Amino acid sequence: MPLRMSSLFVRTLKEDPVDAEVASHKLLHRAGYIRRAAPGIYTWLPLGLTVLRRVEEIVREEMNAAGSQEVHFPALLPAEPYQATGRWVDYGDDMFRLQDRRKNDYILAPTHEEVFTLLVKDLYSSYKDLPLSIYQIQTKYRDEARPRAGVLRGREFIMKDAYSFDIDDEGLSASYETMRRAYIRIFDRLGLEYITVKATAGAMGGSETEEFLHPSEVGEDTFVRSPGGYTANVEAVTTPTPEPLDFADVPAAHVEDTPDTPTIATLVAAANEQHPRADREWTAADTLKNVVVAITHPDGEREIVVIGLPGDREVDLDRAAGSGALGAGEIEVEPATEADLVAHPGLVRGYIGPGNSIDAPVLGLEGSTGIKYLLDPRVAQGSRWITGSNEHGRHVFDLVHGRDFTADGTVEAAEVRTGDPAPDGSGPLELARGVEIGQIFQLGRRYAEALGLTVLDENGKRAVVTMGSYGIGVTRVMACIAEGNHDERGLIWPQHLAPADVHVVATGKGDEILAKAEEITAELEAAGVRVLIDDRPKTSPGVKFGDAELLGVPTVLVVGRGLADGTVELRDRRTGESRDLPVAEAVAETTRFVDEQYAALGAQRTGR
Repeated sequence: MPLRMSSLFVRTLKEDPVDAEVASHKLLHRAGYIRRAAPGIYTWLPLGLTVLRRVEEIVREEMNAAGSQEVHFPALLPAEPYQATGRWVDYGDDMFRLQDRRKNDYILAPTHEEVFTLLVKDLYSSYKDLPLSIYQIQTKYRDEARPRAGVLRGREFIMKDAYSFDIDDEGLSASYETMRRAYIRIFDRLGLEYITVKATAGAMGGSETEEFLHPSEVGEDTFVRSPGGYTANVEAVTTPTPEPLDFADVPAAHVEDTPDTPTIATLVAAANEQHPRADREWTAADTLKNVVVAITHPDGEREIVVIGLPGDREVDLDRAAGSGALGAGEIEVEPATEADLVAHPGLVRGYIGPGNSIDAPVLGLEGSTGIKYLLDPRVAQGSRWITGSNEHGRHVFDLVHGRDFTADGTVEAAEVRTGDPAPDGSGPLELARGVEIGQIFQLGRRYAEALGLTVLDENGKRAVVTMGSYGIGVTRVMACIAEGNHDERGLIWPQHLAPADVHVVATGKGDEILAKAEEITAELEAAGVRVLIDDRPKTSPGVKFGDAELLGVPTVLVVGRGLADGTVELRDRRTGESRDLPVAEAVAETTRFVDEQYAALGAQRTGR
């Protein structure tokens, strides 16, 4: 049965929603695909569900082809499994928590590793049962602090998550590669541009992990790529560590008066004026900036850490949080407040250095103020710096790392810049923006150990199962497709994902026009072509054409004034091209045209 505009549950809008920032949010709302129910929460209308289900169909087909079996878990889950793995705390405020009438704790699941693990533990007990791969397409919930961009970043979203279970690491590697290839097939079939990048595991844990990113200016992820093929999420970029420097000729560190120099710029100016170098001018890269940050751990504990980095770099708080050096789980990292500095009087704003006094052994802040001190990897052993002396109006010159001070460790916290060297030596890095549409993890044994998932191995001994986790944001994928397939007039869906194959528009006066449109629609449907027909009797042609462009069905067949001359008009929404067809050939030519569009995408119309 065709979809009929006269009865379809849809209302198109001329104006963008007031909170819409990106094209997909604006157009999906205006075209009647989604409606906002609450911040970050959306109702899916018939047209939106149709496209969403077509995306899910491709995901499901490739998951099944990869040997994964579909299951379905509840979204409302007991707290105990997440408490056992530590993620009840690790997820922090991002997790929706609630209680039933008996005060038992529950969550709205942000992800399902724990219950997948327990299900396999319940059913399997031998290595002969493995390897195993199971998946679901399910609604997830995360309490985003700033939900934005419509369904690109919401509090409720649909996700495909799969999990592999193997007896050993070799099996995990094979399962990971199988799923990686399945993801490539999925995104290729969807016609979605993507790039795979090295990533950080975050609260998921595990070892190797990769993200699939859709390059887009509206993306919240920044990634890098080099001419030689290196790619990584900016949070996962590692800094090449320079070789140690010979400091034999560097004079002893000395403290100098530098009044009114609380910033790097004022310090560099004062250094060049009052303490000039013989070989060149001082620059910001000669200074060691010490930035105080506050870390909120998943359990609520607040910790103050000082990060030392070259003065020509800024701290990237997201990189710092994802580095692992500041703590595990979903930590929050922010600049220290005035109250934090007041609570630590050893930190003199604008003049912070890696020790209390150059006259005393300088062993980093850990030993002198009780505050952890971490360095950027660029601060090489033997490198010399100008930095704060922890005294107001004074700085230390010729302070050498390894001779005069040490740190408690390193941290990848400095901003990554265009032109920075790739860590694998493959050339300078380029920065770009992207939307995360999928991520795959080699989880290892974290969840299996926490929840007791073991099987008997071939020697009859208990062995802990090793796991992989593989996610695709289905609703986010649909939004990305909308982002990449639209113009100023509306959506332009790829043929194989559109809510209909053909949009038949009946325009003009006279019953014979609508009758012929109905006849053509029936014949197209009989040929297996899905049709959306605009059969509204008292709607103007301008409104109908405007709605056709907004809704985005890529093939439009206009039955109107040309009928008097025995023709109908076939329009290609993608190119704007159109041509007249004899009425007698309309069904055959339209069907052939639709099939050509499917073939160009490597797809096939299901009604064939």
